[in-house]
Amino acid sequence: METKKMTKKDYFKALLAIDEVADNEELVKFINHELELLGKKADKKPTKEQEANKVLMDKIVAVMTSEGATASDIAKKSDDLKDLSNQKVSSMLRKLVEDGRVVKYAEGKKSLFRLA
Repeated sequence: METKKMTKKDYFKALLAIDEVADNEELVKFINHELELLGKKADKKPTKEQEANKVLMDKIVAVMTSEGATASDIAKKSDDLKDLSNQKVSSMLRKLVEDGRVVKYAEGKKSLFRLA
């Protein structure tokens, strides 16, 4: 299983856990300020593209079954999805796997997807 890459926020929190850093008021003040800035950055609204992708992901889930299918097979099941490239459908499926809505598994050299 691959390890999760640490984010900037994770690094700052790890620094705060170090006793020498925690004892230095200026460093603590700086790190807390940076964490606050990172929090503001994360509160932005999703872009129009992200909103459109959410709709596409819902359509993908709607046409999927508990049986495994490739990305191209899933795209062919719906008129709304058939014009999308395999890369776009694969990208949406990867995000659905991260969300836990879809399960990815391999059968030979093929990557198959099914509902979780």
